[in-house]
Amino acid sequence: MTKEPTPMTAYAELRAQLAMLTTEAFRPELAEIDRQSTLDIARTMNAEDASVPAAVAARLPEIAAAVDAIAARMARGGRLLYAGAGTAGRMGVLDASECPPTFNTDPSQVVGLIAGGPGAMVAAVEGAEDSPELAAADLAALDLTDRDTVVGVSASGRTPYAIGAVTYARARGALTVGLSCNAGSALTAAAEHGIEVVVGPELLAGSTRLKAGTAQKLVLNMLSTITMIRLGKTYGNLMVDVRASNEKLRARSRHIVALATGAPDEAVEAALAATDGEVKPAILMVLAGVDAPTAAELLDAADGHLRDALAAAPPTAGG
Repeated sequence: MTKEPTPMTAYAELRAQLAMLTTEAFRPELAEIDRQSTLDIARTMNAEDASVPAAVAARLPEIAAAVDAIAARMARGGRLLYAGAGTAGRMGVLDASECPPTFNTDPSQVVGLIAGGPGAMVAAVEGAEDSPELAAADLAALDLTDRDTVVGVSASGRTPYAIGAVTYARARGALTVGLSCNAGSALTAAAEHGIEVVVGPELLAGSTRLKAGTAQKLVLNMLSTITMIRLGKTYGNLMVDVRASNEKLRARSRHIVALATGAPDEAVEAALAATDGEVKPAILMVLAGVDAPTAAELLDAADGHLRDALAAAPPTAGG
């Protein structure tokens, strides 16, 4: 008969597992950091942070491959879904929440799931990260399809919630990406696209909100931003799908149309008024010399890609 592991045995096994993770490693050279001056601690942290972009750069081919796969699914109406626990989950929620105002996406197009639900954004929900079943239930509630992408985010690469999300998604034909900060992680093994940004041990042993969190933010920035570029949400480096929901964004909309067209203020205001503040058709109106309904038709035919719509505009329009 197989004996059940005692609490001490389970504890020892967990310690052994953590000892193998780069993100959990103890750094003896920092053992007396609390005795340093505040400025010296700040310098040390800053030097640590400076190493993160290089670690991300080493994974650019994997990031690009994931973006191309995500964009292909989203072009067919799919969604981008992040799933993680703790800091990793919060990073996903943050990235998702910025997409509607930046790219005028529907809130359902890019979604961040955090173990334990919305309340876990500000307070720990004990045990939530240990449940792959909870991740499956969260995704099932969203009616996952094979056009969707699920990105599991976990610094350790072993968080059951993130692995459970990817496993559930893959079984249902969705695209899966695993973002972690340890090499050879279980999350990478579970996903089609693995992105392992190995940033090394943290300043505070195991505090993965530091370098690992920064690395996750950088990679998620790329996944969402480059995907939106591929989907035609920008014109050059201008956010032409920005949603003007407040005065600052209305001013930004006017500035974007002016930058894209070189038109005087009066023409910019007239175009935005005709398009109810929508930047992309306003630019098309000015550059192609068409009216608002025609601009809307051209953009619809071009699946929202402004450059394609401009190329399809009548050559005589606007003189």
